[in-house]
Amino acid sequence: MPRTPLTAATLAVVDMGSNSFRLEIGRVEGDQIYRLDTWRETLRIGAGIDDRGRLTAEARRAAIACLARFGERIRGLHPSAVRAVATNTFRLATNAAAFLPRAEHALGFPIDVITGHEEARLIYNGVAHVLPATTEPRLVVDIGGGSTEFIIGRGHTPLKLDSLKIGCVGLTKRFFATGRLTATAFAEADTVARAEIEVIATEFGRGHWSAAYASSGTALALAEILEQNGLSAAGITPDGLARLRKRMIGCGHIERLALAALKPERAPVLAAGLAIMAAAVGELGVERINPVGGALRLGVLYDLLGRTVHRDERAATVEQFLVRYRIDREHAERVASMAVALYRSAVRTPDPAAAQRLEWAALLHETGFSVSHTGYHKHGAYIVQNADMPGFSSREQRDLALLVLGCRGGLAKVAPALSDPEFRARLIALRLAVVFHHARRPIDAPRIVLKMSPGRALGVPARWLKSHPLTLHLLAKERAEWAAAGQPLRAR
Repeated sequence: MPRTPLTAATLAVVDMGSNSFRLEIGRVEGDQIYRLDTWRETLRIGAGIDDRGRLTAEARRAAIACLARFGERIRGLHPSAVRAVATNTFRLATNAAAFLPRAEHALGFPIDVITGHEEARLIYNGVAHVLPATTEPRLVVDIGGGSTEFIIGRGHTPLKLDSLKIGCVGLTKRFFATGRLTATAFAEADTVARAEIEVIATEFGRGHWSAAYASSGTALALAEILEQNGLSAAGITPDGLARLRKRMIGCGHIERLALAALKPERAPVLAAGLAIMAAAVGELGVERINPVGGALRLGVLYDLLGRTVHRDERAATVEQFLVRYRIDREHAERVASMAVALYRSAVRTPDPAAAQRLEWAALLHETGFSVSHTGYHKHGAYIVQNADMPGFSSREQRDLALLVLGCRGGLAKVAPALSDPEFRARLIALRLAVVFHHARRPIDAPRIVLKMSPGRALGVPARWLKSHPLTLHLLAKERAEWAAAGQPLRAR
């Protein structure tokens, strides 16, 4: 692996795809990211799921070994400069949650299992940074190992996003596992792919965009094969795909394919990739689809850059939620301000990322008011956990949802998370902020002392409490809740 020095201006992304794992390292210069190193290992981990929906031991070993190699390369980078994302296979595997701690240990960094919509957003983010600026809407199709993403966007803004559970590894396992290339196998693969894409054809069809692009390794490989074998003059066309399909069927087996530009690691999944691409251009009315670089890894790199020097997409999402769910902004901001201040004063070394998530959770803690005023914390937690939240990983959404769920009422519903001192400190801070702002108006807040160690202690001036008897009553109930949870909160 090339040895380019890693500096403070370096960002890195690990893409744990269903077909291959990739590491990409970029150097930041102003608003641009220039690629320094790329590393790709073809694991086809999507084919390593057994009949019970579990990642096999062999697939897990291969993943761990690859991540350990990647981890050595990016060792020393600050956690804020690295993002590892896992896609469809890890969304589906029933033992993914149990496997991820080992994977994170091997890599040395957290791993985010991202949703299909988040994957689509990041793909478009990458593509938009390599395409010429335009105000015209464009279609982007990204065929991965386990899923295929469809995006319509204008400029740097995605307008429509969807992710379908069809990918070249899954389709290969189903129809081309033996390597035989028959008309029947192609027809069956085409039927399955078209059935999936047909569902979104109305929203993503020809009338909604002016140009079409394909951003995956599958698309780049197909375009190069079509052009170098004289099957298409430029780009990917329905006629070129039909001619390639006929040629592949004539060969009868993947091992007998003699195609210019066909790389050995791409050959096993070429037929499935062709079937998905042909179904996509057919169902969406695409006359020509142009290959383009960028895609997921570059999108993640620019997303990381945005978090540090531009606009954090997560902050924009929270802002959208404040509007969409008609949250009382002034009240939410008062709660958030006190919660973050209490957390930062309560722990010896507050985690900036954890403090930021606490602030967002506090801003969103009344999201559920749009459903019910009584159980709003439960409804809000469900919304935050399950809604599409651009920029947020699944792990971050779970963290926000747990804080929202635990912001009031009994603690039994979040009991498993209370064993984590970091989460416990943030939850105490949030609950206290909610208590002190129970009247939903600005208050002349007293000097509150909250300390998490040694022990857990809360101090509020007695004179202030005497003049605020309802707050005193609510604080007594709060201390009773923590005592019942086995986490007593002493009065100072």
